Amino acid sequence: MSFFISPAFAEGGAAADPSAMSQIFLLVGFVVIFYFMLWRPQSKRAKEHRELVAGISKGDEVVVGGGLVGRIIKVADEFVVMEIAEGTEVNVQKASVVAVLPKGTIKSI
Repeated sequence: MSFFISPAFAEGGAAADPSAMSQIFLLVGFVVIFYFMLWRPQSKRAKEHRELVAGISKGDEVVVGGGLVGRIIKVADEFVVMEIAEGTEVNVQKASVVAVLPKGTIKSI
């Protein structure tokens, strides 16, 4: 049994380096694509929703996740009281508010 390394075997080991580097670049490329296409837009939407929820005040006309439209009567820490019809009030979580509508939208519906 000989412990001599043939030149062909040594060349095969050297050729593995570019392959490993290309795999690293490929992995880095996937991370960059993941960041710009998924994580960054999602965090931007989450930030906009936090600002929307923080800006809710009495008298705002809003839409909640279930599709209810109403006017905010009372604002608490985690919940708001929303009037969905004359004399009908509903407690909803602030986080369920999807959009704040322009004033007068409820009357036009």
